[in-house]
Amino acid sequence: MKFALALVFAGAASAAHTDPVYGLWQTQPGDDGAYGQVEIAACGPAICGTLVRGFDAEGRQGSSDAIGRKIVWDMTPQGGGSYGGGKIWAPDRDKTYSSKMTLDGTRLKVSGCVAVLCRSQVWTRVQ
Repeated sequence: MKFALALVFAGAASAAHTDPVYGLWQTQPGDDGAYGQVEIAACGPAICGTLVRGFDAEGRQGSSDAIGRKIVWDMTPQGGGSYGGGKIWAPDRDKTYSSKMTLDGTRLKVSGCVAVLCRSQVWTRVQ
């Protein structure tokens, strides 16, 4: 009985520590038409995203040196579905942007700037 109760409390504790942004997200196509799928999860006290799949402009899954690379890091929840203080690396331009994210249901707006150059995308939830 004590073991079963401990499992219930452990499950409740881990569920309380999940963030609604965690999951698999599909990016918009980049400058070259390629897009990817990013797994967003806890990364120490922050939130990170790792590129887990890449697709060419025709939608064919392919291999890339970027697969397995962290492309979002140091994001922290700001409340109300907003995240900030992080960085996003854009493989199509090989640039790292100071960034923020805004979660709205199954859409995640990511935006960032390098000096005065800014860009944004809307990612859609896969899982």
